[in-house]
Amino acid sequence: MSRIGKNPVPIPSGTEIQIDGQLISAKGKQGRAELSLVPEIEISQEDNLIWVKPRSDSRRAKIMWGTSRSLVNNMVQGVTEGFSRTLEIKGVGYRASVKGKSLSLQLGFSHDVDYPIPEGIDIKCEGNTKIIVSGIDLQRVGQVAAEIRRYRPPEPYKGKGILYAGERILRKEGKKK
Repeated sequence: MSRIGKNPVPIPSGTEIQIDGQLISAKGKQGRAELSLVPEIEISQEDNLIWVKPRSDSRRAKIMWGTSRSLVNNMVQGVTEGFSRTLEIKGVGYRASVKGKSLSLQLGFSHDVDYPIPEGIDIKCEGNTKIIVSGIDLQRVGQVAAEIRRYRPPEPYKGKGILYAGERILRKEGKKK
């Protein structure tokens, strides 16, 4: 029995849910999202709760039970509140700015790195060294943050690079003489 799957997903006030077979759509103050569930999972709505249950006792149904419940929960939370990841830039001369539909990064290369902002994702820069990636889809927000971080991951000797807010870099000692 899935510990996650057996819990219902609460529907906050102001959020509309529509279930059409295996397709579930949610509309809230942040936007609209749709999710198609696998055929092994059954979904139902009672009052302000969404129940996700397996159709059979097969191995795949048990595996997808908790996963499907988490996906539905993230979708409901995304259209209600949204998700965000904060990145910090450390290093002398490293900075970021939003120019139109792209994020311009100066990371010590001979040229600026321009990252096109995907549809459905909002990127803001606070100051020159703080980037906030936000949206309604948790997976896409995390993916965009990881792609931005990949341009200059933090290095262990001086700690320079792009890192997640609150991330600690294990520092290494330099070469001894």
